[in-house]
Amino acid sequence: MSEKARKTLLLITQVYLPDPSGGGQYMADIAREMVGRGWRVRVYTANRGYDDPAQKFPSREILDGVEIRRFPFSSLGKRSVFMRLLGQIFFLEQCVISGIFIRNLKCVLATTSPPMGSAAALLIRLFRSVSIKWWVLDLNPDQAVEMGIFKPNSLPVKVFDWLNRQILRKADDVIALDRFMVDRLVRKTQPKARLTIIPPWPLQEHLIAVPHDENPFRRKYRLEGKFVIMYSGNHSLCHPLTTILETAQRLVDNPKVVFFFIGGGKGKKEIEEYIAANQSPNIVSLPYQPMDQIKYSLSAADVHLVALGDRMVGCNHPCKFYGALALGKPVLYLGPEVSHISDILDRYQCGWQVSHSDVEGFTNILNQCLEMEPMKLSKIGKQGQNAIKTEFTTTALRNQFCNLLEN
Repeated sequence: MSEKARKTLLLITQVYLPDPSGGGQYMADIAREMVGRGWRVRVYTANRGYDDPAQKFPSREILDGVEIRRFPFSSLGKRSVFMRLLGQIFFLEQCVISGIFIRNLKCVLATTSPPMGSAAALLIRLFRSVSIKWWVLDLNPDQAVEMGIFKPNSLPVKVFDWLNRQILRKADDVIALDRFMVDRLVRKTQPKARLTIIPPWPLQEHLIAVPHDENPFRRKYRLEGKFVIMYSGNHSLCHPLTTILETAQRLVDNPKVVFFFIGGGKGKKEIEEYIAANQSPNIVSLPYQPMDQIKYSLSAADVHLVALGDRMVGCNHPCKFYGALALGKPVLYLGPEVSHISDILDRYQCGWQVSHSDVEGFTNILNQCLEMEPMKLSKIGKQGQNAIKTEFTTTALRNQFCNLLEN
């Protein structure tokens, strides 16, 4: 097929590789698959890091056959809601102006990163006859309301919900991550779009299990004989980590136990301040690891931690959960009893749930893990791995997603 005849897919996302944010990694996975299916794929994204705006990327680049255009003034950091909003507006204006002139444009995939990404897709559709797909990675303004950033009847919330109703009525497909997210979407309006649940798939090309005795990450941090409890990913204020820190303090006298916090986000500040204030020898804080090294850091854990805020069910869906399962690691989940994570833990018996502020319960579960025979702990992890093999396979979920884009 000639270059002029190829159908074009436009991806609108504020984060994309090499930015380490999870949403950007998933968008890259989709983009590569669609290139393999014969589509011309163009990505509009920011030219600076989402978590660290001091990090700058090339304005134009082709990666794995994907044409990437990175716009300036699109990521102004997370210092305030105003700066985040301003960056989004600059980004979306550039997406619309450039998007309406793309040759042979057939489909626009907008995500909730930025939260107003759907507005750009709708505006492009005013000028072009295109199919719109909306991927709900997290849900605003619900998230902001639940966190107390905005009041339910405030003007920003009303405007945002109006935009959500528009995209729900006008998109050809809406992809949500779990049944709780679908419930929230349906309460906003009766959507005309097709609502499909596709959970995040594990990015398995980066998730190769490395045995402890062969792991350079464990050697680097002198973890021989240590029991490693790891939280790896976005340290979001949506998912409080205070209970984990208080539990770490209870176990400070056990020389075998080490807590690792790897990643970034606004919640990272709490971790750094806690370590400084308490001189905690059993807590290690590291930045996001390079993608070619992540298999070593994730494999270094004996138990992985996943957190979900009490009011975040249906608003947020931590994708780190599936990576831990894919590696065969037991999961200790800090969050509400009723959630998509609890559903999977109950179905596959691959970990434990404990509520926020239940430091006693959290400590007891970790002590049980410490006393457990390694084979039994490994069996719990393999039950989670079975969930990936049977229900959350990368190929099946990614194909289901890309089939929606092609329809």
